[in-house]
Formats: sequence, structure tokens, C-alpha cells
Amino acid sequence: MVAVLSRIALRYLAAALVTAGYLDADVGNQIGADPDLLILVGAGIGVAVEMAYAAAKRLGWAT
Repeated sequence: MVAVLSRIALRYLAAALVTAGYLDADVGNQIGADPDLLILVGAGIGVAVEMAYAAAKRLGWAT
């Protein structure tokens, strides 16, 4: 599931950068298909989820 979310996030980011004129369309396509970048973004999503879980436990929220 994280790989799917990573791919979607990268595609939206690349589309926004292409639309704003910061990237060429070919570079935008490469960003969404780069497996190393997908792993990096997936790891970032995993870390963010774990940080949110730790914060919820510390603050006494439902987990």
C-alpha cells in the first residue's frame, strides 16, 4: 500500500512542478517511474506514520 501511495504522491508532485514550469514533461514522467525515488518516498511515509503513532500514544489519543 505504501508503494501505491508513494507513486501517487510523486505523480502529483511531478505534475505540479511541470505545470509550474520547473520541470520538463519528460523529467516529470521519469520522477513518477523511478524505483529508487519510490522507495525513498515510501520510507518517508512510513516514518511519518510511525511518528504520528508515537505522538498519539504519548498524548493519550486512541491508537
